Amino acid sequence: MLAQRVASAAVAIPAIVLFIWAGGPWYTAAVCLIVLVAAYEFQTAHRGRWTPLGLVAAGLVAALPAGASVGLDWLLWFTMGGMLIPLVWVTIRAEPETALTDWTWAVSGLAYVGLLGAHLVLLRELSEGRDWVYLTVFATFAVDTAAYAVGRTVGRRKLAPRISPGKTVEGTLGGLAGGFAMVLLLNYFLGLRLEAALIVPLAALLPVAAVLGDLAESILKRGMQVKDASSLIPGHGGLLDRFDSLLFTFPVVYYFVTWVVP
Repeated sequence: MLAQRVASAAVAIPAIVLFIWAGGPWYTAAVCLIVLVAAYEFQTAHRGRWTPLGLVAAGLVAALPAGASVGLDWLLWFTMGGMLIPLVWVTIRAEPETALTDWTWAVSGLAYVGLLGAHLVLLRELSEGRDWVYLTVFATFAVDTAAYAVGRTVGRRKLAPRISPGKTVEGTLGGLAGGFAMVLLLNYFLGLRLEAALIVPLAALLPVAAVLGDLAESILKRGMQVKDASSLIPGHGGLLDRFDSLLFTFPVVYYFVTWVVP
């Protein structure tokens, strides 16, 4: 398992660095693809198989980051389309027994994967957005890596056994500490150089958001009675399983930068 995780990271990290550096259409296209796959996993994990509406819903979710790259108005319009098109779909099919469930799940994917995922593009579009994206991605990865290492080494007490039986209190504390330290280090080495009064609160918030994002996906998977969103990434599960913490940390960093950072 560990060897698979390391091998997957060795392949993915250079590509992540490259796309973030490139920015623009290449970065947006990469985010749209990630969101598309994650949304498809979300839809198929719920139903246990693919469906035409699930494919349509995943495609609508993937359009949201593209809308975000154009502007917030476009993001709003695409969101409205993502809500209305599945509703029209279930209306035309005229199956009252499943209509509400099908539409609700389509909209859930739109909000969870699409709207939250659109912040990957919104953050990159800000001034110094490239550095903020690097900080967000690698600080989030640090939370996951530190939690895994500490949990495997000294983890004893279960954090939330009904949600995620493998997570421990010790591992979570290690992840919070690792993420905190990584935010401070990246703030310095990326040249952002925010003063302590600004960067310390972010260093505390980001790891908490990462942990909550991981737990949020875990409880959704428990509701769907699946262990992983898919088996796409060896040693990690599905793309959504790797993307879950980022869905929470990117909005936190985006609104922190836009509302707090001068």
